[in-house]
Amino acid sequence: MKSNFIFIFMVILFIAYSFIPTNVEKKTTKNIKLNEKYYQTKFCNKLGGIMEFKLKDSTRVDCLSDEYAIEVDWAKKWAEGIGQSLYYGLMTKKKPAVALIVSKKDKRFIKRLEKVADEFNIKIFFIQKIENN
Repeated sequence: MKSNFIFIFMVILFIAYSFIPTNVEKKTTKNIKLNEKYYQTKFCNKLGGIMEFKLKDSTRVDCLSDEYAIEVDWAKKWAEGIGQSLYYGLMTKKKPAVALIVSKKDKRFIKRLEKVADEFNIKIFFIQKIENN
């Protein structure tokens, strides 16, 4: 009798669990795709800039602020960021800037960017990469 009760109770729990919505996710960075767009959005919103500002030639500035034309990129793409920021600055008549998404292991890329940025007056912003466990 007791084993029948436990069995029935387990069946009821299983059925009830089956009807719980599975598309509900906790709002943590573990459930968010931490791609370049994620960092670009957070950075540009914080700066109060315009995301994906479209130029006449259909290229897009990742973030256009009152002062800067900013290219947001991963640390390993620092050189591409320089070229894009210089072009976007020229086309928008804003100062060029690179927002580099970095982690602790990216020191070599940061040093390279800083050397060139100093020479060509490019503003650097650093965005700390979130490490998912």
